[in-house]
Parts: sequence; C-alpha cells; structure tokens
Amino acid sequence: MSTVLETVGDGVVLIRVRGSLDGWDGTAELTEALAAAANGGGRLTVVDLSGVEFADSTALHALLDGRREHDDAGKRLVAAGPLSVNVRRLFEVTGTLDAFRFTADVETAIAG
Repeated sequence: MSTVLETVGDGVVLIRVRGSLDGWDGTAELTEALAAAANGGGRLTVVDLSGVEFADSTALHALLDGRREHDDAGKRLVAAGPLSVNVRRLFEVTGTLDAFRFTADVETAIAG
C-alpha cells in the first residue's frame, strides 16, 4: 500500500493511493494525507483511487472524515477512478456514493 501526496499546480493537491486500504494497512497514511491537504494551501484535492484493489469501512471512514475536513476548510474533495469493482461496491453497499464527487479519472477531476 502506498499513498503519495503531491501538488500538481494551480492549487490542486493530488493524493495517489495504491494497493489495499483497510484497518491493517494504508488507512493511517490516507488520513494524514487528507488532513494535510485540507489544512494546506490548495483549493482542490483529488484522491486517485484507481490503483486501490480493496477498501474496507476504515478506509471509508477516513474518506468521510477527509471530506468533512475539506468542507470545513471550504475546499473541494474529488475522488477519481476508475474504481475497482470492490471499491465501488463499498460505496454502493454503504449508501455513500452520493457523499462524494466522483470522476472517471484524475485528468477529469483536475480539469474541473
């Protein structure tokens, strides 16, 4: 599991996540990256979930907390895909699909 936080220009922060996000691995890194992005100088944070093969409720909790932090800071948070079947199912089963703005890919999220 890896989480990489980078600024890609024009106030856009990109968080690239790869591997599995669960209670055992990766969620703490994602939580830290989301908090840093919410408290940083960017106007938009894009979370690239296209490389995530599996996510559980701890990952969802981290994303929901990150969304709240971004809302509180007046910043946008967008989740970019394409999502794996397992990750998409997590959002569907928990009824949280509408809690996030999803785009087909990172480029679309950055563009707008």
